[in-house]
Amino acid sequence: MTNNNGKMNREEAGRKGGETTAKNHDKDFYQEIGQKGGETTAKNHDKDFYQEIGQKGGETTADNHDKDFYQEIGQKGGETTAENHNKDFYQEIGQKGGEATAESHDKEFYQEIGEKGGEARANQRDGGNSGSNDGKMTRRSRT
Repeated sequence: MTNNNGKMNREEAGRKGGETTAKNHDKDFYQEIGQKGGETTAKNHDKDFYQEIGQKGGETTADNHDKDFYQEIGQKGGETTAENHNKDFYQEIGQKGGEATAESHDKEFYQEIGEKGGEARANQRDGGNSGSNDGKMTRRSRT
């Protein structure tokens, strides 16, 4: 990986420099420079920047992982959340979620989910399929 005059190219020089830095510094060093870099980035960028990079990261992750990956990380996240929070936390987020749902849906939405819930319960009890629908709800937003 040298150029015609016997010197290292940028890629090789960068790799060697990174290896030397890794040998000379510990985890705390990397945490500190990461913290400083994150603070500087936060000062220099707005909400739109973070939304854009989050969107790109999410798309890349979705392209590279399957359903099992999301089930596994969801399970881990749920377990960690349960370990770190109590009943009051779940009541609070449930209240907020209910309020947000109420603000964005109309009476027909609640009628539909009630009907589907009743059908699902009847199907579980009877072991049959009493509905002609596939069980999926449609979203109706308030206008």
